[in-house]
Amino acid sequence: MLNNYVLRSVRYMLDLSDAQMVKIVKLADLDVTKEEMVCWLKKDSEPEYVECNDNVTAHFLNGLIYHRRGKDEDRPAPEIESRLNNNIILKKLRVAFELKDTDMIEVFQLADFRVSKPELNAVFRKPGHKNYRECGDQLLRYFLKGLTTRLRGDK
Repeated sequence: MLNNYVLRSVRYMLDLSDAQMVKIVKLADLDVTKEEMVCWLKKDSEPEYVECNDNVTAHFLNGLIYHRRGKDEDRPAPEIESRLNNNIILKKLRVAFELKDTDMIEVFQLADFRVSKPELNAVFRKPGHKNYRECGDQLLRYFLKGLTTRLRGDK
C-alpha cells in the first residue's frame, strides 16, 4: 500500500492539521518540515505530490503510538522498520488505537467487510509461521475505512 494513503487516512480519521502531523513524526525522533508533510499528504494526481518512504511512515506510526498512548520511558522504543508491509502497518495501528481482536472485527464490519478471528490472527503471525498470511491492500483499506467510521461516525 502507498505510505501516502496511510498518512492521509490517519490524518482524516483523527482530523489532524499539518503541524500536528509533523509533531507526531517528531515524537518518534525524526525531524520533518511542514512543507515535506504537505507534499506527502497531496493526492498522487497533484503536481506537488511526493512519495513518502517507509522510514518516514514507520516513524509516523511509532509517533502515533506515542501520541495516542503516551511514551513510556521504561519500555524500549518500537522498532523502526527499514521496509514496511501492510502487516506491520496494521500491527502498529492496532497498538496505537489499543484494539483487541473483537474490536478489529467490529471495525471491519463497519466497513461492510467480514473477517473471521482466525483470518485476522493469521495476519499478526510472524512470517514463516505455517498460518501466516500477508495483509493485502484491500484488507488494510477496509480497516482504515472502518476505523475512520468508528472514530468520526462517518458512513
